[in-house]
Amino acid sequence: MSEQKAYAIIKAGGGQVRVCEGETLRVARAAGEPGVEVVFPSVLLLARDGNVSIGHPFVDGARVVTEIVGHGRGKKIRIYTFKSKKGYQRTKGHRQDFTTVKVKAIVGG
Repeated sequence: MSEQKAYAIIKAGGGQVRVCEGETLRVARAAGEPGVEVVFPSVLLLARDGNVSIGHPFVDGARVVTEIVGHGRGKKIRIYTFKSKKGYQRTKGHRQDFTTVKVKAIVGG
């Protein structure tokens, strides 16, 4: 049988993200320069060695340690609005800021 990697589900940037050690992921913009360590203490679920811990709402003593790799902006989206028979048209654009982080360790639980 193959050994499963430890993983956690964390609350990051208004959403839930599944993370494993060594993985790189994008989260909502976080303060800090590249190379700075960021800790996510809001661990909702922790699975390690076949044992699963589910928090109410968070797992006690568990946290995910990450390192900031860089910052960026997402692809531009266009928002087009119009009202029929009124001659109203409006176009807007938006680019979401994000931070790329690398998971260094899943601690505790």
